[in-house]
Order: sequence, then structure tokens, then C-alpha cells
Amino acid sequence: MSPRLTLALPDDYRLQDVLAFHRRDTESVAEQVDEARLRKGILIDGVPVLLDVDLARARRQAPGTARADCAVLADAALTAPQRQRAHEALLNILGLRIDPQPFIDFARDDALLGALVRAQPGLRVVQSASVFEALTWAVIGQQINLSFAIALRRTFIQQAGRQHSSGLWCYPEAADVAALNAEQLTSRKFSRAKAETLLLLARRVAEGALQLELSAGQDIEQVSAALLALKGIGPWTVNYGLLRGYGYADCSLHGDVAVRAALQPLLGEDSKPDMARTEQILARYAPHRTMAAAHLWASLHPRADD
Repeated sequence: MSPRLTLALPDDYRLQDVLAFHRRDTESVAEQVDEARLRKGILIDGVPVLLDVDLARARRQAPGTARADCAVLADAALTAPQRQRAHEALLNILGLRIDPQPFIDFARDDALLGALVRAQPGLRVVQSASVFEALTWAVIGQQINLSFAIALRRTFIQQAGRQHSSGLWCYPEAADVAALNAEQLTSRKFSRAKAETLLLLARRVAEGALQLELSAGQDIEQVSAALLALKGIGPWTVNYGLLRGYGYADCSLHGDVAVRAALQPLLGEDSKPDMARTEQILARYAPHRTMAAAHLWASLHPRADD
């Protein structure tokens, strides 16, 4: 029997934000999204797993009643730790990791971001299903436009991933990517540098030389330092990976072009602030810099009402 669970959702849950994040690729092979359902394929220790989320009751009917009904459909029996990983992935893809209230309390009356915070109640950070997915997506998206990055991601999934019995593709794990070679990626429009960075990251993780799990012996700063030591991975990639992978609440996205673009009209200036100045501005919002970036990103796009 497939594990089923119900996740309570906050009364101000912004369903359309979550759906929009997962439907970025209109030709998606690893996600299927409609107004009442989200289905995502992942691999857990090599087992193809479909996370099937019924969102029909995600909109509040009465206070405390919004929920997501979830099924974990695996192509083989899952152990208890593997079921826990599936549960963690569900929390990630539904944006239930970072509680937005501490930032709202912190910045509601802020001269620069207060109006954004008040205009976007309930804004949350939606994550990738796993840390490895978040990091590889960050590498794929380095220094290219979003539409090209999405196309590369689709190719990457089909090259390294596997299909669930339902037909949906599952995002690859490190061992699957490590089995590729650079030519397989460059033949599909990956730059040589991007291909080599993806393979280096995957091989270090697959070999155990790079541990992505947080534990009593390894905190977020140690993971960040280990990632920065890899050729081709810089501060933006690390911070974006921490945000989308761990749901870390204090990522500084000062290198993000969209963050800088969103700050420009708030500052009333004719050009985007440079990275150094953006870093100084975002430092005001520590230890909530992740939510500051999320509100800046959201300000660039009108909200679709649920």
C-alpha cells in the first residue's frame, strides 16, 4: 500500500504561487500541474517515486481546514527513512519549510520593503524536492536566461533521470548524473564549463566526498564552504542552492539580477544597484534575507489570485 498523508496548510496559503513555480516548464517531463493537482517524479536511493498531491482542498473553506492530500507512489517498497525523505520532499515542493511570519513581523513597517510585505501576505518560498536537485538547477541556470535554463533542465532529466511506472520522469540523483560524461551534456547544448561543474558536483556527492546532509557534525556554513571549493560554483549558486534546497532562512541573493532589478524602483534610481551595494542593503534584513529576496522577486510579477 502506498503511504498517504495529509498536510495542513496555513489559512493564507498562496496556492497559485506554488503551482506557478512547478509549471515553469510548459513541456515538463518531471512535473504535471493543474489547478487541483501536483505530481512530481523523484528518485529515492534509485527507486522511482511519484509524489501525487491533491490540492482540491488547499483553498480555505473555513479557518484551519486547508490541506493537501498526498500519496507517495513508489515502484518498490520504501524503508522508513526513505518514506521520511518522501515526506521531506513534499514539505519542500509545497513551500512549507520557512515560516514567513518572523519576516513579516520584522519588516512590516520597514521603509524600503514594508509596502511589499504588506501587499504580499502569506508569501512563501517553494523549494526543489531535494538539495541535489536545487544545486544542479542552480548550476544549470548560471548566467543564462530562464527559458534556455528550463530547456536544459528538461534535457538533463531525460539524460540522467529514470521514468516512474506512470511514465513521468524522475529527477536524477547524484549517482545517475555521475555516470554521464561531458560530451553527453555538451552535445545537448550545455557549455563545457557547465557540464564539468555538474559532473564534478555529482561525482563528489556520489563518492561521499561531499556530504549534503546537515547533522550535528555539519552545519550550513560547512556545506557552503565545501560547495564554494568546487570549481564553477560561486556565492550566487551556493545561496540559491541553500534557499531552494535547505529552505535556509538567511540567504543573501545580492548577486541575483532580478533582486537588483526589483530594488531599483524602490530606491527611486535610474539603474540597478551593484552587487556590493545590494549586499549591504540585504544585510539589513538578516537573519531573514531569504524572505527579503522572495518579496523582491514577487514584486516583479503581479499576483495571480487563488
